Amino acid sequence: MSPTALALDPAAQDLLFREAHTAHSFSDEPVTDEQVHAVYDLVKYAPTAYNQSPLRVTLLRTPEARGRLLPLLSEGNRAKTAEAPLTAILSVDLEFHQRLPELLPARPQLKDTVYADPDLRRAHGSFNATLQAGYFLLGVRAAGLAAGPMSGFDAEGVDKEFFGDGRQHALLVVNIGHPHADSYRPRNPRLPAEEAVTSL
Repeated sequence: MSPTALALDPAAQDLLFREAHTAHSFSDEPVTDEQVHAVYDLVKYAPTAYNQSPLRVTLLRTPEARGRLLPLLSEGNRAKTAEAPLTAILSVDLEFHQRLPELLPARPQLKDTVYADPDLRRAHGSFNATLQAGYFLLGVRAAGLAAGPMSGFDAEGVDKEFFGDGRQHALLVVNIGHPHADSYRPRNPRLPAEEAVTSL
């Protein structure tokens, strides 16, 4: 499919998708709060069910905070996390429904009806926060940064260490920074549209 079949400028397509890779190492150039806030302020407009917006982003900047996380990561993720300029824990706010009257004023009753059920709230919140995590990774790329998302960690341990009140549940750990020449591994194949897309 030609890049011209898309409304997005081809250079932006490359920045977000074709030329972007998961980063495994970074330069020592810092990532600022302003950059991260700009990323969030862009991706917050992407859809979630009932506009529930359950993603929360916890930035680990200090060596002390990073040191609390490292033992909870799989061994292969520790060194690159210790050296990354910024690490974020992406989590779901399991009490997201408390903000629904503000975020969805047309249906404020959802807070006390549908989402009064904590199991349903956890399932729906986790799904929608995971969607937002994907949007966040694209936002990092849009900022000219690289992301190294990792699922290899002790989620219960992270919850206990960083979210002791039980309100948040960790979904993804992401290293963020400016890539350098050896940040990336060779790209693996992807399925073609002819195999992944079906018309009925």
